Amino acid sequence: MLAVLFEQILEIQDPEPHDAPLNMAIDEALLQRATQPTLRIYGWRERALSLGYFSRHAEAEETAAGRTMVRRWTGGGLVEHGDDITYTLIVPTGSHLLRHNAAESYRLIHEGIAQWLNAHGLQAHVLAALPADAAASACFVRPVQYDILARERKIAGAAQRRTRWGLLHQGSIQAPVEMRAHTGTLAAVFGGEVARGEITVEIQESAEQIARDRYATDAWLRKF
Repeated sequence: MLAVLFEQILEIQDPEPHDAPLNMAIDEALLQRATQPTLRIYGWRERALSLGYFSRHAEAEETAAGRTMVRRWTGGGLVEHGDDITYTLIVPTGSHLLRHNAAESYRLIHEGIAQWLNAHGLQAHVLAALPADAAASACFVRPVQYDILARERKIAGAAQRRTRWGLLHQGSIQAPVEMRAHTGTLAAVFGGEVARGEITVEIQESAEQIARDRYATDAWLRKF
């Protein structure tokens, strides 16, 4: 049994699916205001493809196959959304987790995710070593160090960005559909005490503005 990462975590209840730009913007709005570790699990109004910050738009367009595309603020590759469990973990500046470097914080978070998957019947583990040929633009084509595997297939990956507000960790879990029934227990993997909140009017309005100014713009989508 792993030790929890935080004494307390805020779980944001967000049952209503959003469009792709608004999903990215809500994460940013939450990050700007976070005062404690925060977990958000969310859905997509339509099938989407998220691009890592440095991903090439032309390459993503070939993969999109009609899906809505959105560029993340975090790095990583191309991730298909719609059937996955999509979550964001926000860790504000000052948290002890930020004493770890990016790779170590990635490992610690994914060890918690793997523990949760195992508790619900999936034999999952965190990949300890980086494969020699781990170069692919599509995030789930090849695993990288500290991704989560089940039966030697990657089922969970994530990307991070550190800012003056703290850590933004955006993850995707490609798990069987029945795992959706257990997402309410995920926050307890990270926090000894789970408090619950929702998207406030302030967060919603801020996110809508961020989406208009950045994530919904063609300039942002075609940045690279």
